[in-house]
Amino acid sequence: MKSDNYRLQFITHHTNRYDYIDSARLALEGGCRWIQLRMKGADAESWEVAALAVQRLCRDYGATFIIDDNVALAQRIGADGVHLGKEDMPISKAREMLGNEYIIGATVNSFEDILRHIDSSTPDYFGCGPFRFTTTKERLAPTLGIEGYCEIIRHMREAKITTPLVAIGGITRHDITALMQCQVDGVALSGSVLKADNPIDEMQNIAQIIKQNIK
Repeated sequence: MKSDNYRLQFITHHTNRYDYIDSARLALEGGCRWIQLRMKGADAESWEVAALAVQRLCRDYGATFIIDDNVALAQRIGADGVHLGKEDMPISKAREMLGNEYIIGATVNSFEDILRHIDSSTPDYFGCGPFRFTTTKERLAPTLGIEGYCEIIRHMREAKITTPLVAIGGITRHDITALMQCQVDGVALSGSVLKADNPIDEMQNIAQIIKQNIK
């Protein structure tokens, strides 16, 4: 991809304290430069209003703006890309709609999932998880843990697959060093940042850990 922004990704979420737009703003203020807007179950109007607001924030901060699932919305407003789950639109169809200028990410849970994409239409990055149980994701796939990521990375190296792999799912800052030692290319976080007493400070700490562990 064109930049290293993908190494630290924030997935929007809402809590009693923060809405989706607030969550993106806090992550950006903390130094994250890759925001994925995920609003499962939201109506089309709310989704577009939030997307335009988060897109403006991302442009102000020079950040990459990705929309979860909604290819048509990403195309309509000119987002930087989309992230597609295993039950979302096929990557090949999204690429046909969006062209090569858009970033397309794909959710995977195993090396077998990765091979299926390599055999058809390779995404720009894999969002691989979950690391552990998380309440921000419905229909959770089997958790991977450190050993699971190390095994997937080993298989990717053996197969000479170089697509970046980003770990996701219940990750906290205390997990990042071990994950990076497994040679994952980046991490994506959500709830652990928003649950912190000071989300901006938490994101700053996470960004520093990522920087220290990039080889």
